[in-house]
Amino acid sequence: MSDPRPGHDVPDSRGRTGLHRTGMDLAGNPDVRMREVEVTSDGWHVLRRTTFDYRGRSGEWTTQSRETYDRGNGATVLLYDPVGRTLLLSRQFRFPVYVNGHPDGMLIESAAGLLDGDGPEEAIRREAAEELGVTIGGLTHLFDLYMSPGSVTERVHFYAAPYTPADIAGGGGLEDEGEEIEPVVVPYDEALTMVADGRIADGKTVILVQWAALNLFG
Repeated sequence: MSDPRPGHDVPDSRGRTGLHRTGMDLAGNPDVRMREVEVTSDGWHVLRRTTFDYRGRSGEWTTQSRETYDRGNGATVLLYDPVGRTLLLSRQFRFPVYVNGHPDGMLIESAAGLLDGDGPEEAIRREAAEELGVTIGGLTHLFDLYMSPGSVTERVHFYAAPYTPADIAGGGGLEDEGEEIEPVVVPYDEALTMVADGRIADGKTVILVQWAALNLFG
C-alpha cells in the first residue's frame, strides 16, 4: 500500500482531500477516457498531472498526460463613467509579469478576483469595493472566457458597470494579503492608446477596453 499523500488520502495544508479525483467522472467527450489524476503540488492552488486516453480523428487511441493549474474561477468588471468618458482601473505590482519582461511589474488592470466560493456577481462586487472602493449598482454580464486554456483551468466571468466619481470611497485592497492597489482613472480615448503602445498589457483589461470600443464609446 502506498504512503498517504496530502490532498489525496490525507488533508493538505488547507485541509483538502480527494483532489486526485477531479475530472475522473467526466463523460462528455466519448473520445476521452480518464485514467489517473496525480496532485503534484498542493499549495494555495493545485497543480495536477492527469493521464487519459484520447482517440484522434484516425480512430487510434493514444495515452496522453497534461498538467493543469487549478486556482478556481474568477470575475472582472469594467467600471466606466458614461458622462466623463473615463474608465476606473487599478495599478498594482505583479511579480509574475515583472519576472517575465515587464519593466517594473506595475500592471494596470480592471478590478478582478477569484470567486472564493461566492457567485460571480457577488464576488466582483466584493472585489470592486475592496480594490477600488466602489459600490456597484447595476451589472451587465458580458461573457465567460478561459484565459489560458493550455494549462490553467480558470474561467473568468466578465462584467461592465457604470460608476461616478462620487461612488469612490476607500479601496486599496486588503492589507493583510499584502495588497497595495492604486485606483487609476483613465480617459477612454487614452485607454485605447495605452493598449496600442503596451502600457495596458493585461489580457482581461485589453478585452474589456476593446468591448468598450464596440459597445460604449463608439
